[in-house]
Amino acid sequence: MSNWFAIAVALFLFAKADIPRVEQFRQTPAKAEPFPSDEEIPLFSSAVAPNPDAQVPSQTAAQKPKADKLQESTKLELIRYVSGEFARAVKALPAGKEGFQLYAGKGLDTQQLDRAVATHGAAIHMGDEVQITKLEFRDHTVVVDVNGGGRGKRHWYDHIQFGMGGTMPMPQARVTQENQGPPGLQPGTGSTIFLEFSKSVPDLSPDELKQALSSVLDFSKQRSAAVQWFDTLPPEMKKAIQERRPVIGMDREMVVAAIGKPGHKVRERDAEGNEIEDWIYGTPPDKTVFVRFKGDHVTAIEQFPR
Repeated sequence: MSNWFAIAVALFLFAKADIPRVEQFRQTPAKAEPFPSDEEIPLFSSAVAPNPDAQVPSQTAAQKPKADKLQESTKLELIRYVSGEFARAVKALPAGKEGFQLYAGKGLDTQQLDRAVATHGAAIHMGDEVQITKLEFRDHTVVVDVNGGGRGKRHWYDHIQFGMGGTMPMPQARVTQENQGPPGLQPGTGSTIFLEFSKSVPDLSPDELKQALSSVLDFSKQRSAAVQWFDTLPPEMKKAIQERRPVIGMDREMVVAAIGKPGHKVRERDAEGNEIEDWIYGTPPDKTVFVRFKGDHVTAIEQFPR
């Protein structure tokens, strides 16, 4: 553990260093949260609710002022809390790369949707349980792939088979690893929703994005993917996450669920040449916690001062 103490001291000295002109390059450090915190974890606050079908509230930045344009940090939040979520289809959704355009803040154009389904066929039927499999962000559009989306990636060589004896190539579909697997979950076999905004995409919260899609997708009665993941964990890991503490044996996703993302990460190799990674919570000389990963799992936890 001596190298952890050295890292802590180094961080402290760096933070307090009096080097000319260094202040103009140094970012203002965020205020460190005490560890462990008594703050609720929005992602898992409903994981032990009596109602197993209760919707898990998303982690949103409701307290901070809204930005006019979608922020990079918000994109990551939307991907984390919306991509992978389950819903029930309120309407049939069309197949094909053209998908369906849904205009934010306006009512659903059912005639346009019916025409798209009649033209391209229904990839998803009303009442189907579906999953958001990808989000893509453009200037005025949020592209939402459902059950693999309708925009499958194809290559020219997937459609060509060369004959023998110098005959001309004959078009023929070829099954590749990409389009094998459960129906409706592979690229190009689902539906795509293009959520259009009149101006730039605003700084949406996960709940606001789900509300904007509510005319075609109902998230309210579906169990969150986060809760389903939580249900697969061993009892001791569930208990640790609920108590907001890291334990040996956790993987990175479990640690983030329990105590959040670290302020610093340090990667190095031990005496045997194994790659290790330390996640550092807090800033010396305040209470600082080091969570060490060897491979994919936590192998040691240390706190300074003891």
